[in-house]
Amino acid sequence: MYFKQLQTPGLGCFSYALGCPAAGIMAVVDPRRDIDDYLEIAAAEGMRITHIFETHVHADHVSGAQELRAATGAEIYVHESAAVAYEHTPLHNGDRFQLGAAALEVLHTPGHTPNSVSFVVTDVLRSKLAELVLTGDLLFVGDVGRPDLPGNELLDEQVENLYHSLTVVLGALPDSLEVYPAHGQGSLCGRGMSAKGNSTLGYERHANPMLRHKTLADFRQAVLSALPVRPQSFSHIIATNLHGAPLLESCPGEHALRPDQFAEHLAQGAVVIDTRDASAFGGAHIPGSLNIGFEKQMANWVGMAVRPGSHLLLVVEGREKYVAMRTELFRIGYDSVLGWLEGGIGSWIRSGRPLTSLGQISVQDLKDRLGKGTLLDVRTPAEWESGHIAGATHTPFSEILQNGPNLCLVGPVAVICGSGYRSNIVGSLLQAGGCAEVVSVAGGMLAWRRAGYPVAPD
Repeated sequence: MYFKQLQTPGLGCFSYALGCPAAGIMAVVDPRRDIDDYLEIAAAEGMRITHIFETHVHADHVSGAQELRAATGAEIYVHESAAVAYEHTPLHNGDRFQLGAAALEVLHTPGHTPNSVSFVVTDVLRSKLAELVLTGDLLFVGDVGRPDLPGNELLDEQVENLYHSLTVVLGALPDSLEVYPAHGQGSLCGRGMSAKGNSTLGYERHANPMLRHKTLADFRQAVLSALPVRPQSFSHIIATNLHGAPLLESCPGEHALRPDQFAEHLAQGAVVIDTRDASAFGGAHIPGSLNIGFEKQMANWVGMAVRPGSHLLLVVEGREKYVAMRTELFRIGYDSVLGWLEGGIGSWIRSGRPLTSLGQISVQDLKDRLGKGTLLDVRTPAEWESGHIAGATHTPFSEILQNGPNLCLVGPVAVICGSGYRSNIVGSLLQAGGCAEVVSVAGGMLAWRRAGYPVAPD
């Protein structure tokens, strides 16, 4: 049996290729939208992709199922309860598939979504005993899936389904089964995930805190106590996956835009995302642009800060970064990428067009100006409770984003977060809303603590 886990950096997504080189057939489970890796595996191993399995209708990334079917002719399989609008074959609890040496059994395991399934996988050449289980977003390494994404009206039912799927359906499986989830560290579909990509059922029963609750009431309280933030992109991604994502060939192509072309799109309402680091953006940037730096969880931050469906313009450091950024955006359904500023910010400067800056202050400067204006701490409640600067105003990043560019504070505002990344997003958002007296604290609370300055308890 052939088996390989593929990780999507940044989003914390896992997909899987499994099959049988001897039989020449292969399945892909939960494919991402850019499909070259799957095609390369199939070609290298002499297999033909015949099956595309979805463990559920995803909320955090656009599925590559449509892209993969167009390239290979493979059939798409989704649970019968998923109200998808595209051609597919419905999965039912207990369905079995034989892909040469790889045997799969479908388990209906609702809870993260009503249409979630898991796949028990057996390598029949090695043993009749099952070897592993693909748990989708039901069970992670160190956590379980969040039950709130289908909506508040289904939340109680989803919590009960999640508990039943974990304790009864997976409870009937042996400790020896290896666990391969659909997400790992960095995903917003859970909160306490391990950096490891796989585990065993036995170890998770021992070490996963969410599997230790003996009653539904205790489980409900724990699973609902601190749900991760829900980016505004999630509803758009769910709708895209229900209808079937458009093929990437229909998205705007690569466009290197001159400053005048860039400015024309900007005047028509396009959103500018500047991916440079905080200090470079702070020194000079295009008025109204958002600073979302190119880092490992950038796609999640875009999904929180930028309205789905927006026409996007990118300021990047060269074509290679543009291609990488566009791929990240396509993975979360931001398809209208109009192009990038050819020559970078330097070409904009040389064209004589307007510029602005976002002040970057040190923690020493911040200490000297405490009490003069507002110190806005945008970290999560848990970060705030772990220690904050006395006199700071706490408004979590997610709450600020809900207000968008309509939020403006009176007087000078210094924005602080954990390391300076989120504070630059918020600072640029406040600037776009018309707040002129905004600075970002370089290094954030990390620098404040390392400078030896005091923090206040909650």
